[in-house]
Amino acid sequence: MFYHGIKRKYVFRHFPILSPRRSVSIKNWMQLQDGQHLIEQFGLEPIHLLEDGADYPRDRCITECLAFGDTVFVFPTLPDPLWQLSQREIGIPILDLRLASGIYTIGECEPLQALFGGIPVTAIRTPEGEEPFAHSANRL
Repeated sequence: MFYHGIKRKYVFRHFPILSPRRSVSIKNWMQLQDGQHLIEQFGLEPIHLLEDGADYPRDRCITECLAFGDTVFVFPTLPDPLWQLSQREIGIPILDLRLASGIYTIGECEPLQALFGGIPVTAIRTPEGEEPFAHSANRL
């Protein structure tokens, strides 16, 4: 499975397709520099996703993706072309959010459920300041 973390406001702003080209105007200087490095390396700035594995479980992927936003999209497969950016990180040119098999979010599920219809949306509730899966009771 592949996981992408994003702030909910960007989901609604860019629905249904995520593309780094569409968000250039809202990036800070450091994000623009990182993007430029990726453009030089791959010819474009890819969307980043984490890939789970036996040594890198779903809960860890979701927790790490939540560092980038309050919502995590889960995909069973990704379209070609894709690039291996690091041991666990995959890059693709664009991401169609409608192809997700699940969504995890901190906060209200209803707005995402309304937008994504049949895709299951799971609320992650955490005690203030804790990681979502810090205690077994909070695990999905």
